[in-house]
Amino acid sequence: MKTPERGNSGFWSLLRQGGMPSAIASVMGGSSAQQMAFIRSLMREQRRPEVLHTPLSELETVVFDLETTGFNVQQGDEILSIGALRVKGGEIKEDESFYSLVQCKRPVPSHITGLTGITQAMINEAPPLMDGLHGFMNFVGGRVLVAHASAHDKSFLNAALWKTSKVNLSHRVIDTMMVARWLEPQRASFALDDLLMAKNIPIEGRHHALEDAKMTAKLWVMYLRDISRRRQVETLGDLYAYLSHA
Repeated sequence: MKTPERGNSGFWSLLRQGGMPSAIASVMGGSSAQQMAFIRSLMREQRRPEVLHTPLSELETVVFDLETTGFNVQQGDEILSIGALRVKGGEIKEDESFYSLVQCKRPVPSHITGLTGITQAMINEAPPLMDGLHGFMNFVGGRVLVAHASAHDKSFLNAALWKTSKVNLSHRVIDTMMVARWLEPQRASFALDDLLMAKNIPIEGRHHALEDAKMTAKLWVMYLRDISRRRQVETLGDLYAYLSHA
């Protein structure tokens, strides 16, 4: 199968603009092309300003977590698994969850296997990155993302989205670590374990992406209650305004 030349300016122009010409389908295969088209379309629809006016009591979020081969995406570390859970306002949707292992090129380090329980054999049999990423983004839809220490997760998601679809994450993200720093600036530690213990949230299945997402969801819901009691914050826009000055 012949790969289109870069000299084909029409092909690359359409690709940069987010189009999905038939040429891509011929190169990537129909299924991958459709997944890429969906992801690119979803990213173009994000950042709508009206979501900022959504009351936090009605805000639809997806709390997520990633397990990775390491902490340095710039040096080639990759995603191993994705876990996520939907929350609406202060209600955790226990029956609306997502979990997937994904294949990666970097071997799974032994200390990561010890930490997460994810083995090389499991990764060898896992779905391709595009399949896992497409499933996750389909689960997220247009909802706001929530993660703890989100810079790590965002960097890996951006790398995966660029690798598979040549787009960057455009969803709005709330970081529970930033929320904790704003609500409790006197705390000595904002590590997830310490915050969970402070809120008497049982720590179970740590370093499993879905279990971490579930615990972070419980933390997020508790912070929503704290915000409603202690601060004049009603909408997502209000929350962002306060966090920007924290």
